[in-house]
Amino acid sequence: MPLNTAHSIALKPLQALPNADAFMPSTQRPVRVRSRHLPADSHFEPHSHPWAQLAYCSSGVLQVTVLGQPETTSIVPSSRAVWIPPAALHAVAVVEDAQFRSIYIDAQLLHFDKTQDWSKNRVITVSALLRELIHALGEAATGSGDTQREQSLAALIAYEISTASTQSLGVPMPSQGGADRRLRALCEAVMQQPAAHKTLAQWAGSAGMSERTAARLFQQSLGMGFTQWRQQAVLAHALPLLARGAAVGQVASICGYDSASAFTAMFKAALGHAPGYFSVK
Repeated sequence: MPLNTAHSIALKPLQALPNADAFMPSTQRPVRVRSRHLPADSHFEPHSHPWAQLAYCSSGVLQVTVLGQPETTSIVPSSRAVWIPPAALHAVAVVEDAQFRSIYIDAQLLHFDKTQDWSKNRVITVSALLRELIHALGEAATGSGDTQREQSLAALIAYEISTASTQSLGVPMPSQGGADRRLRALCEAVMQQPAAHKTLAQWAGSAGMSERTAARLFQQSLGMGFTQWRQQAVLAHALPLLARGAAVGQVASICGYDSASAFTAMFKAALGHAPGYFSVK
């Protein structure tokens, strides 16, 4: 399945890995951590499992696509993670060599916070505490088998996830077989030309619909306006370039900005950090 990002990466299927069932969470062990080093340009084909997952890398950059209504592709640096609900079909691609952490969470534990809808995917900010808790649980699970410590760490991880701030790093896409293929065509055209200075009316005209119809479909199908959606598409295009060492000025130009300062201002307002924060060190 092609992943819908403008920075098209050559994907190599990952070699066979231990069955995920070996890390299946349970009532006794409601949170499990599966750690792997994944090389750049490798990927997992679309798959699902009955438990929830937090897809996170302690280093590197991931691209996570969750299929559904709408389909959402997120570019995920090490300071962020993607919440994937139970049974959700999803695919993962590695943009930059990653220390990948799959945090598997028993569906029963989702009752820890009834104020939020855990049936929908989201991108969350990974706090320093959550990062250390994930590391500690991974170490505990391979150590002395202290289940009380594991359960305590699991409860803290659940709490940190429930209170984590969310981030607009996902690029929602209309489903390929959706009711209005024109919106899908418009979105794919923008993803392929993130630097194009076109109005919604111009994009809509190219897709065979009016500006008014396009604006309505963005809100109806994707839950946001075109301007917000396009900004997320630009961020998705920029993050892998920064992770691979491109200069901020070069990335700004590729993304259609006349100056690095204007690009940096947009970037910092959206993600809370300047572009350099996500560049290779």
